[in-house]
Amino acid sequence: MSVDAAGPSTGVPQVWRPGIDPLGEDEELDYDPTAYDCLHKFALEWPCLSFDIIRDDLGAPRSTFPHTVFMLAGTQAASARQNYLAVLKLAELGQGRHGKKQSAKKEGANSDDDESDDESDDESMEGSDDEDSKEPPAKMHHRLVQQSCGINRVRSCPQQPGLVALWGDNGSVRLLDVAAQLSQLAAEVEVASKAASKTQVNPLQTHAHATEGFAVDWSRVKAGRLASGDCRKHIHVWEPQEGGRWQVSSPYNGHSGSVEDLQWSPSEESVFASCSTDKSICIFDTRERSKAMLQVAAADCDVNVLSWNALVGYMLASGADDGGLRVWDLRSFREGGFVSQFNFHRSHITSVEWSPYESSMLATTGGDNQALVWDLALERDPEEEAALAPEGNASLQEALPSQLLFVHAGQSDIKELHWHSQIPGMLATTAADGFNLFRPSNL
Repeated sequence: MSVDAAGPSTGVPQVWRPGIDPLGEDEELDYDPTAYDCLHKFALEWPCLSFDIIRDDLGAPRSTFPHTVFMLAGTQAASARQNYLAVLKLAELGQGRHGKKQSAKKEGANSDDDESDDESDDESMEGSDDEDSKEPPAKMHHRLVQQSCGINRVRSCPQQPGLVALWGDNGSVRLLDVAAQLSQLAAEVEVASKAASKTQVNPLQTHAHATEGFAVDWSRVKAGRLASGDCRKHIHVWEPQEGGRWQVSSPYNGHSGSVEDLQWSPSEESVFASCSTDKSICIFDTRERSKAMLQVAAADCDVNVLSWNALVGYMLASGADDGGLRVWDLRSFREGGFVSQFNFHRSHITSVEWSPYESSMLATTGGDNQALVWDLALERDPEEEAALAPEGNASLQEALPSQLLFVHAGQSDIKELHWHSQIPGMLATTAADGFNLFRPSNL
């Protein structure tokens, strides 16, 4: 984001930092379209607290535009009966007016004569930020599955994408099979002309916790294994059985406060990590329910979210209520033993996730309406910064951490972020005002 400050222009865009830099009445925020390879915005009827990107059969890694993305999203409607699970296919996701290549094409097209300059400018003003007159418009195909409560968290099983876990605000975790809806969307070419009606899908299984919760995750090692945690410190592990059923364990003991998030080890089928309002991170083994194998005081406040690095299995990241991001090495997991700490977020961290393609890269979102991309391998290089300045790169400020690679803003109350596991560098966020799907140009 950049800001057009009052007074004489220096010719160099300045970095604007939410929560730090003031914004005057005569100042307006803007962004450089070349900072993104693509940026798409869309919304459902109701805001969504949680979503998940579904693994598809279109190949990986893929980078050629236009892209197609399959997603799940759970609503938080005004009344319980208005809620639904949205099964989505986003098609024809082009670059629009974003990316350096697109900027170069536009400059070339506008340099023919003054008349074409004026016409091109008029057309660009009429279009949206994520569209280009030479590209077909992006399409959102959808199927809606009726729900009887708000959805706190939604997760797709990595080995069986149509198998979905829903954490409801009524205190129950439900497992659904939406494979039929995904197949319909995959075959659909044109968006249905009339609004889709909500369909009923009977749960494969439901488990009622003592109260509602947010923590739920599928194992990436053992297909069908699930863990769910609630706001009364209870964690249950779901073991798949024959006949399409699950055996739900008795509670695991370890936390003394609400379990805010949990995630399975990317390499060990019996191990998972969890974080809590008791300020700790626990490492559990399913072979021992009576206690955590490891428990570390991870912050001076609630630990809201965590993520386990799938490429470096001993690295864990956590985000806390004070905006602190910490990175842990599980080989030396102890209180105060974090290997990195960043306090750039100006409010609570709401999501953290490691990149599936770059072992040193992760992304966070916070209550300060920012989505940040970090690269722990980065170090500041003044010579490179000076070399990039003529390209219009925003001038850096010393207060910015050298590991901060990208800042995405423009949304209100961002709740969750995910990387696309098959499109390197593609990210999606959900907020009170809808979804953003984008790829930073510097990844």
